[in-house]
Amino acid sequence: MRLPLLAALATGIALPALAESWDDTVAAAKGQTVYWNAWGGDERTNDFIAWASDELEAEYGVTIQQVKLTDTAEAVTRVIAEKAAGQTMGGSVDMIWINGANFLSMKEQGLLHGPFLHDLPNAKYLDLSDGSAAVVDFTIPTEGYESPWRLAKFVLTHDSARVAEPPKSMAALLDWSKANPGRVTHPAVSNFMGATFLKQALSELTPDAGVLQGEATDEAFAEATAPLWAWYDDLRPTLWREGTTFPENESVLQQMLNDGEVDFAMAFDPAAAAAAVERGLLPETVRSYAPEGGSIGNISFVAIPYNAAHKEGAMVVANFLLDPATQARAQDITVLGSYSVLDPAKLDDEAGAAFAALPSSPALPTNEALGRTLNEPHPSWMTRIAEEWARRYTE
Repeated sequence: MRLPLLAALATGIALPALAESWDDTVAAAKGQTVYWNAWGGDERTNDFIAWASDELEAEYGVTIQQVKLTDTAEAVTRVIAEKAAGQTMGGSVDMIWINGANFLSMKEQGLLHGPFLHDLPNAKYLDLSDGSAAVVDFTIPTEGYESPWRLAKFVLTHDSARVAEPPKSMAALLDWSKANPGRVTHPAVSNFMGATFLKQALSELTPDAGVLQGEATDEAFAEATAPLWAWYDDLRPTLWREGTTFPENESVLQQMLNDGEVDFAMAFDPAAAAAAVERGLLPETVRSYAPEGGSIGNISFVAIPYNAAHKEGAMVVANFLLDPATQARAQDITVLGSYSVLDPAKLDDEAGAAFAALPSSPALPTNEALGRTLNEPHPSWMTRIAEEWARRYTE
């Protein structure tokens, strides 16, 4: 294990030696089952993980057992509990799909194995330069303790048969909702997607978006979010059911759009709507788009807990997820439709051709149409926004 010595001493963790070359890692991984704790709310993602398990078993003798989460914090809490119980080896969590506050919490508590990213052969396809999206997670440097696996970006989806000219900003969405009451809603703010909707609005409405890159102190939070709450106070009574109840998650909201109950859905995946059309879950007239001023985006990562029972297997899985063929399959809208995390400049002609040949869709926005990527706020903002929203609107 390559956990820095000072971190190891600080946590009191006894560190076993791991394989020293990639060939040794692959050999040690053979026969391992990797318990990958990952959000289980999307059928396409679950199917993709099952496919990856079949491929890995055939090539490396490694299988994936997906532990389906409703909240990443479930897995983090499990690792914390195991540490408290003195279980520093043989932990139940081998790999976590993780981002933001959960990563920061595990990193600060010395609960991560690594750094391991640079040990993965397929990391050569990433842009690992300072400040790149592949090495920063919600403003937090990953320092090799996470490996990227999919790109996410906030988009709105509408049915062009019902809404010919959709609002292109959060301010314009308020105006549209006032003119069309009951036709807009968002997922519950306790859900990641609902909180992301508010973060997008905050990024657009706050007078100084740069402050969002630092920790949300009491003073900074009050000043930066004042325009957000004023906007939401106006928006809430125009929402579906007057903002008294909300769909559980983006999947439920997508079904509401399909049923004609509302006119907009949202996702943190620009290809989600196109993939849903492909599966017959949305009409062919839906279109996804990003707000004209840019949309919040980030890379999703996988991390390995310090006490994982199958670290070698988890590293083999992480490396497989970075293989250009895997990334091309993931970006295929008939499969998953998740934009690739790889740097196109680092791909050879064969790998580049695989991406160029992927199917398209009218519901799929081009990279140009997606526009500017807005930086994720510091993890503390998402936590405080959800807490403040609950205090203001549910208590």
